[in-house]
Amino acid sequence: MHIRFDVPADPAYPGRVAAVMSSVGLRKYAYVGVVLVALGAIGVGVSQGVSWGEQILPLYVALIVGGLAAMLFAPLVRLRARRRSGRYAVEGGYDITEENIMMRSGTESGGIAWDGVAQVSETPEFWIVYVGRMPATVIPRRLMSAEDAETLRTFMSERGLLSG
Repeated sequence: MHIRFDVPADPAYPGRVAAVMSSVGLRKYAYVGVVLVALGAIGVGVSQGVSWGEQILPLYVALIVGGLAAMLFAPLVRLRARRRSGRYAVEGGYDITEENIMMRSGTESGGIAWDGVAQVSETPEFWIVYVGRMPATVIPRRLMSAEDAETLRTFMSERGLLSG
């Protein structure tokens, strides 16, 4: 297997990569936010039925506000990452073999050996490559030919890397 493709200097591309990479680590904030809002709402309901409820009501309101803030944290971080990364648009490319994934961006280059890859997850536009538990890079599926994408998918499936 030898897959090679170029990445054009599209100003929107780095923002999409930044959004995908940051969403992986920030997903937990949405879950925490939902739990806090639910606990706060339950507390507000329960505090209405007890005599000392007025004294503890601010705690439950704080849980709701904190939960909403946690749920809004991830989208705000992704928006900021998209805005900041637009200036990093340079031509690049990928060279993928059975041994490694080599990436180049402008004058920089780097690679990841397949032996170090723990798993690969899918989004509609990218494969997210994990080294250990951390997302290390993405492979843009939309920039590959359909044949190359299927070849790579088969390779990753045979190695047991594709998750979900």
